Amino acid sequence: MNRRYTLSLVVFVIAISCTLLLTVERVRQDARTSFSQSIAGTDLIIGARTSPIQLMLYSVFRIGDASNNIRWESYQSIARHPAIAWTVPISLGDSHRGFPVLGTSAAYFEHLRYGQQQKLRLRAGSFFQDGADHVFGAVIGAEIANQLNYQINDEITLSHGMDAQQALEHADKAFRVIGILERTGTPVDRTVHVNLQAIEALHLDWQAGAPIPQFSIAAEHVRKFDLEPQQITAALIGLKKRSAVFRVQRSVNNFGEEALLAVIPGVALDELWQMLSQVEQLLLGIAALVGLISFCSLIAVISASLNERRRELAILRAVGASPVHIATLLLVESAMLSLLGIAFGVLLVDLLSLLGSAHLQNHFGISLRLSLIRSSEIGSLALLLGAGLLAGMIPAWRAYRYTLNDGLSNRL
Repeated sequence: MNRRYTLSLVVFVIAISCTLLLTVERVRQDARTSFSQSIAGTDLIIGARTSPIQLMLYSVFRIGDASNNIRWESYQSIARHPAIAWTVPISLGDSHRGFPVLGTSAAYFEHLRYGQQQKLRLRAGSFFQDGADHVFGAVIGAEIANQLNYQINDEITLSHGMDAQQALEHADKAFRVIGILERTGTPVDRTVHVNLQAIEALHLDWQAGAPIPQFSIAAEHVRKFDLEPQQITAALIGLKKRSAVFRVQRSVNNFGEEALLAVIPGVALDELWQMLSQVEQLLLGIAALVGLISFCSLIAVISASLNERRRELAILRAVGASPVHIATLLLVESAMLSLLGIAFGVLLVDLLSLLGSAHLQNHFGISLRLSLIRSSEIGSLALLLGAGLLAGMIPAWRAYRYTLNDGLSNRL
């Protein structure tokens, strides 16, 4: 307690190193889990020719933008392939208060799976149907409903583009919330879902990404127009037999009408993790370096304090304490400091997880699993504690070598 201020700094440094190490590991694990659970049961994703990772990111995780679109005729031609069981078209590009808007068909709610092959379920309301009669109905994710406090039958307006600050609003065509989905822990929670005809209706009086000057089509008149989509962003495909996945993928990649790409979700995710593996190793290396510095500071502080405590240790020797007993006292002190630092580090990680989970969920689609200590972290924490004990062995060995004479003598 006489050295509480100095030792508090040591505990703080150990806590920071523990926090950094566990945070990197938790985000890495939960990112992989969140991404892998976001799409299940989908055999292929097709889109305009680009990199497989980019296609996966914008079509499933709503990260980034599409390089190009797919013509509706091309999508219909691919959907007629005899090996394909079902298809789900996807149209992206609009937003609502920073949340992405996804135009799709009713088949989206029937065939999309997440987690362990779980279907999308409604918390309230109903799904929309295809066709112009359901053009202004919106089904929103759980995160949007919670953050914006939306209820069934509330009116919302959509914006053109994803930039909430610069997007032009489709203020003349309001949508009504007809369904709120149960939480899934996937990008679905942060998505406004409308049917494909709604996307066409919004842009009847738009051209080249901007409204046509002095021309507007009222919402009640849009059903008089042909609302069949002209193009879509991507499509999800389910096959009758998984064994046909490479044959269908080759057929899409060699499609003659336009340049398309078909990716297998699991393969694209593996490529993503391989690309990020060096970053993961770098972050873990930085965390390990911070841990090394923290335990070097532990050695330095305890070793420096030995000169002040030599008489104290000598008195302990004089009353019968053995050198082993004194060395053990210093090892126990080092272990206590390490345990305190690790405990505060774990608490700090949980606090950061609690405060930052919403941000990661909203902006990156990463759902952090809140837990005090995970079973996968026990090894890392034991390693940190072992490092603390190892750090305490150096000053303990020095104290062990002190003799009673040296401790009581005056030193110049």
